[in-house]
Amino acid sequence: MSDAPRPRLHPDEIDVDADLVRRLLGGQFPQWAALPLEVFESSGTSNWIVRLGDDMAVRLPRRPSSVASLAMEFAWLPRLAPRLSVPVPVPLARGAPTEEFPYAWYVYPWLAGTGGTIEATADATDLAHDVAGFVRELQHLEASGGPTPNSGRGLPLARRDARTRECIAELDALGGGLIDAGAAIRAWEASLGAPVWEGPPAWLHGDLLPTNLLLADGRLSGVIDFGSLGIGDPACDLMVAWTNCSDAARAAFRAELDHDAATWLRARGWALSWAVIALPYYLRTNPEFVATARHTIRAVLADAEA
Repeated sequence: MSDAPRPRLHPDEIDVDADLVRRLLGGQFPQWAALPLEVFESSGTSNWIVRLGDDMAVRLPRRPSSVASLAMEFAWLPRLAPRLSVPVPVPLARGAPTEEFPYAWYVYPWLAGTGGTIEATADATDLAHDVAGFVRELQHLEASGGPTPNSGRGLPLARRDARTRECIAELDALGGGLIDAGAAIRAWEASLGAPVWEGPPAWLHGDLLPTNLLLADGRLSGVIDFGSLGIGDPACDLMVAWTNCSDAARAAFRAELDHDAATWLRARGWALSWAVIALPYYLRTNPEFVATARHTIRAVLADAEA
């Protein structure tokens, strides 16, 4: 772990360090309190990850708005994991809030693999096949009674219209070639004009960015961070085609999934909206998110113009 100060990603960020985690473990799970601890540096924006020994991790909310997402994982991943062929992290234990840390926190298994980056995923056609298989498997699970995502993922794109336009304007004002605002508005309006989803809701991971994919030898070995889990428009998870992929991998991903043109058009809108909102917010604090957002904007606009 680097000794350099960690940048704050959010104004309401909760401070966490290994000493705090050791005190929490000592008070509630003393059987684990003597294991080595290391704050794991990642580009994740919602939770702190503290590695616990060799095969576990403690996850704690990075900000108050992340509390509900962790609770969602705790409630639903034990039900979904046995029905998925790709390893996903099923929580081992839930820590209660304390006076020192007034939020629930969780102990998870440490899954094997290396977190993805846009450089690792963009041209990886075998990986695109793997991710498409995971998406297909998840979307075919029985979804009745599933939750609405905390993040609003999978809801109609029109709900994101005002914020997406504001962020396109913000990026345009920043200059530096961050965006072609006219092309972005045209691409966004094309997606907004696609027919809304009228089929049954499907299960969504909601956040299949490169950093939430675990890789081993270039193939998918696990999927993590289900804080946006829920049911809704399946187009949301198809945004992988632009957030994670360049042309060849995008074609491989799309070929594996049987969705109509309107769903793919909404998916492209999801990708653009995510990218233009994330880019100005994390521009100076999260280089991996910035790289993925910039790739996504370029991919969406090139695809839209083509």
